[in-house]
Amino acid sequence: MPRYTPEQLERRNASVWTKVQGILAPIQFLFFIAGLTVTLLYKTGAGIDDFAWVTFFVVLKTFIFVLIFVTGAFFEKEVFDEYVFAPEFFWEDAGSAIAMVVHVSYFVLFFMGLDENVLVWTALLAYLSYLINAAQFLIRLLVEKMHARKAEARQAS
Repeated sequence: MPRYTPEQLERRNASVWTKVQGILAPIQFLFFIAGLTVTLLYKTGAGIDDFAWVTFFVVLKTFIFVLIFVTGAFFEKEVFDEYVFAPEFFWEDAGSAIAMVVHVSYFVLFFMGLDENVLVWTALLAYLSYLINAAQFLIRLLVEKMHARKAEARQAS
């Protein structure tokens, strides 16, 4: 079943928020790769010994994640008339909300003064939550494209 009605598809294609999301998503992925790399290098003691770098990349990753979440809400409002948890994006939004909680928990634990080992594991959990959430979006996108190709093939025959 297609995610978009023809009217919603038209609004999606005309929306500035579609373009914004298309720009921010690869930037977030780069921050994820950089942050994960720095965190693993710190955790394994393989070249990075300043914990501040771990926190720096968690801050960057969380900032871009919040930006994508907010602009995604504007996208959903424009296309589906709901800021968040539109039925068409419910599971992706739920995954994003869970990932957001994990990202923000890093800062709660940081300001509580927990030790670096706990924070490193929390950062790794935040990166894993992002990866699962990103996989949700990618799988859904691939399934949609597959259905669209099948529908086009049926119309052509």
